[in-house]
Amino acid sequence: MSSNVYQSADSKPGFTEAEDARRSAPAALRNREPIREVLVRVLPTTGTVLEIAAGTGEHAVAFAAALPGVTWLPSDPEPGMRASIAAHAAAEGVANVAEPLDLDVSADTWPVERADALVCINLLHISPWAATQGLFAGCARILPPGAPVVVYGPFTRDGAHTSESNAKFDAQLRSKNPEWGIRDVAEVAGDAQRHGVALDEVVEMPANNLILVMRMTSDRRA
Repeated sequence: MSSNVYQSADSKPGFTEAEDARRSAPAALRNREPIREVLVRVLPTTGTVLEIAAGTGEHAVAFAAALPGVTWLPSDPEPGMRASIAAHAAAEGVANVAEPLDLDVSADTWPVERADALVCINLLHISPWAATQGLFAGCARILPPGAPVVVYGPFTRDGAHTSESNAKFDAQLRSKNPEWGIRDVAEVAGDAQRHGVALDEVVEMPANNLILVMRMTSDRRA
């Protein structure tokens, strides 16, 4: 899937760009603290954490700083975002952020053979359903049993939006691209289960978002 088919985690309209390669997204600055609280609780304290569609890199730097024992491995298909990630890591002096990978989430192979956890923030609703399927297929290829898979964003529950603002947002997304749209928790969990990724916990987040905390099982049926 080419980089213009979906937007990266923080590549919202209105992001700003510094004199160097750093970009900034207001949404990343608003939501990183509540997300970080959950990640510190559920992620391992050592090993490699792969972040899918890491966007500007503001999340990557903040989360890596909160988990100094891990190697934070960000990825993004957009060269400008990868440059922004590296620039943020250098500017903040966060040594445990690895060189960003050029990773297409829907590809049959990823440029990483193994990780100990996976994080995906604000991707599923701004990408085709194939990206969701590719995400969990990739988890099955690279994650060991018990590894956490953390997915953040807006979701519907039992087919219903959790707020009027999410319903309007969903309509806007689908008007831009009919393959985009807010996904249902049960639909996402069902596809994840096909690849041996089991839903463990749903965490309510600010601004009508959710975190789905999942874990790899030993059953990889797909």
